[in-house]
This record gives sequence, structure tokens and C-alpha cells, in this order.
Amino acid sequence: MSRDTTDVADRRTLLKLTGGAGLLALSGCLSTTDDGGDGSDGSDGGDGDDGSDGDDGSDGSDGSDGDDGGESMDPYEIGMVDSLTGSLSAFGERNQRGAEMALSRVNDVGIDGRELSLAVEDSESENQGGIAAAQKLVNQDGVPFLIGAVGSGVSLAIYESVVEGADVVQLSQNSTGLSLTDFPGLLRMSPSGRSQSLALSNIIADDGYDEVAVTYVNNDYGQSLTDAFVNAYDGDVVYNNPHDQEQQSYSSVISEMNGSGADAWLFITYQAEFATMVNEAFSSGYEAQFYGADSVSGDSVLENTPEGSMNGMKIVVPSAPIEEENYQEFASAFESEYGQQPTSWASYAFDCVINAALAIQAADEFTGAALQETVRRVSGPEGETVTSFAAASEILANGGGPDDVDYQGVSGPIDFNEDGDPVGFLQVLEVQDHAYEGIDFVEG
Repeated sequence: MSRDTTDVADRRTLLKLTGGAGLLALSGCLSTTDDGGDGSDGSDGGDGDDGSDGDDGSDGSDGSDGDDGGESMDPYEIGMVDSLTGSLSAFGERNQRGAEMALSRVNDVGIDGRELSLAVEDSESENQGGIAAAQKLVNQDGVPFLIGAVGSGVSLAIYESVVEGADVVQLSQNSTGLSLTDFPGLLRMSPSGRSQSLALSNIIADDGYDEVAVTYVNNDYGQSLTDAFVNAYDGDVVYNNPHDQEQQSYSSVISEMNGSGADAWLFITYQAEFATMVNEAFSSGYEAQFYGADSVSGDSVLENTPEGSMNGMKIVVPSAPIEEENYQEFASAFESEYGQQPTSWASYAFDCVINAALAIQAADEFTGAALQETVRRVSGPEGETVTSFAAASEILANGGGPDDVDYQGVSGPIDFNEDGDPVGFLQVLEVQDHAYEGIDFVEG
């Protein structure tokens, strides 16, 4: 992939947007939850004040600390709500692989002599499934740190029903819906979709289209990205209607988009739904310039649509910093283990686990309240820039506090703002010969 932007001189400035891996064999690192037998892993519990014992980050190397069980060497247990089944399962599979790689990196070093494990529950890509999964992890398993979820609506449902007011940190791995910004207690690793909406409005206008037809999945993610697009687009939105998930046919939607007269069609939906729409548009002989948000891209779309059905389509996706050394090392290890290149979603899941591990090591105790005090700071701009868990952990083990570490992940600089949103940047993909090719990067 070629990059049209300037060379990476100052990584943080350049990337900022203004708008052995595999299943671990280490004892205690993995366990199978009672409803996650499709590849979910273990659980972790314990505390982090044996690596930094107070606001000054001074060394607590004796490992004793009251609330977390003193000299216990049991793993620290955190939780993850992921889309192992349902319409977002393609994202969930990559998340699991990224998380497994991160666990391996953490446990190669350890957290003050203890391991980290991750209990994974399936949201089934639905709000109620996500709530049930989070309730098990938080209320039954007692995890103080929860990674989740994929869908924006699922993440919000978990926060409002389970996390808000509880002694637990929530960090979403993949949610990009704009509404999450209104809940600063809900952190996310992937950037807000507002940047995608602005980029899409500019790309469609720059391509010469002054009318567009839009269809979006009927949930918070689809509605919020569409609203931001409509507000930013200078042309006329001549069709703007939602559709439900997991329908057998979307022929009426496609027919209405074709009847709108717009030559540019924008899809803000999920892979399975979009593949159905592409097949129905292609079989009907409809011709339009396709555009899409990140959630319409994926191997399953290419595999389930005919060649030539999407030629020239442009998609805006959150992107990891592919030119950076730590990302290249991550991508190489991922490909070696799984036989394919990672997506940016896998890198977000990887960084969620690393961030959690560092927050644990930097905290006074293994509680949600203590982790709230460290989770943002271990990747803040005040500390020493590091790009691996090992380097960050060494700073903490040598007496450093959370403000002494600036972990910049494989997904890019994190630097959560006051709303819980990270920095990030975007890549523009184009479908060429029924494959995704990177054609541009969007910054700021």
C-alpha cells in the first residue's frame, strides 16, 4: 500500500485526527467460560499495586497490598465481551486473535510476578446478549476491568445497564458510534466515527457527486454516523433510510436507492447485510458508485459477492500506523500465527489488553476505582514514549508511576481525551479487481 502523506517525523502529531501469539499454553492464562466455547479464553484477577504503590508510583515490590490478597500469585482476571457469533462475528474473530497475542506479550514479562488472563463472553452481536455477558463478568466473576464491545449500541447498553455507577472500567475495542462521546466514563480504543463521516462527505463531493442515496443499519452506530454525514455533506441527500439487521433480502432498499436518481450510494451497515445488498443490486443490473463506512469491508464480503460487483467502491476505515516498527512487528507475528494480515480491529483489541495490563501494574490496588485512576494515564503524553508492554512495565517496575509511561500502541497513539476517545487516523480503501487496495490516508 502506498501512502500519499508526508513522512512520519513526529508520530503523535502526524497521526492525530482533530474532528508467540495464538492460544496461550501457559498455565492459568486461559480458561473457557461456560458459554464461550467457540474460542474465548481465560480470566484474570488480582491487583496492581505491587508494581507502583501510590500516587507517586513508588515501588511496591513486596507485592503485598490488602485488597488483592497479599502475596497471591493467582492471575489478574479481567473480562471481555466480544462478538463471537452474530452479524459482527467477523470482527470478533480478529479481536480474539489480537487479544491472544497481547496476552502472550504480557505473560512473557508478567505483572509483578503474576500473569494476566481474560474471560471472554459472547454478546451474540446484540444489546441484550451484551448485557447478559457483562452481567456475568462483572456481577458473578467480579472483574474490575471490562473490554467490550464491538457494536456501538452493545457497548452503550452494557455501560448504561451494568457499568455506570459500578466499580469497573469499561474499554470498548471496536465501537465507533458518535454517541459514545457523550459518556466520558466509557472509554474506547477505536476512534469516533465522526472522522469517517467527515471524510466520506469530502470524498463523495471531491468525486463530483452532488446527490447521494444513503442507507444505514437501524441502530446507534448507523444513525449517528449517518447524521454526521448528512450534516457535513454539501450536496443533496435524496434518499436516507434505515434497514434492519439480518434480513434475507434488501431488494426494496436497493430498488428505492436506484429510484432516487442518485449516482452515488453510501452504505453504513454490516458485512452480511451489505453483501446481500451488493448481490441484489448486481443481479438487478443497477449501476452506481458505491461508498461505505468501515463496517462494510471484510473478507466475507469479497467471498460472498461476484467479481465486478463493487469495482471502484471507496471505503473509509480506521487504520493502524502501518509504517511504524511496532505495528510491522505485530503484523508479521499475526501473519505468521494465523496466515493472514491483521485488520485494524485486531490491533485495537491488542492494545486494549496491553492498556489494561499497564493500568493494573500502575494501580494501588486491583479495583475499578484504582484502575480508573491509571487507565488513561499510562498512555498519556506526559510520560516516556514506549511501544511495547515490556518497556512500559520496566518503567513501572523501577518505581515509575502511571504518568511516567506513554504507551503508544500498535494501533497508534492512544491519548484518551476527556470524553474517553482516542486519537487515530483513517485509510481510504478502493475495491480493485475484487480486492481492497489502500489509496490514501486521511489526517485531521
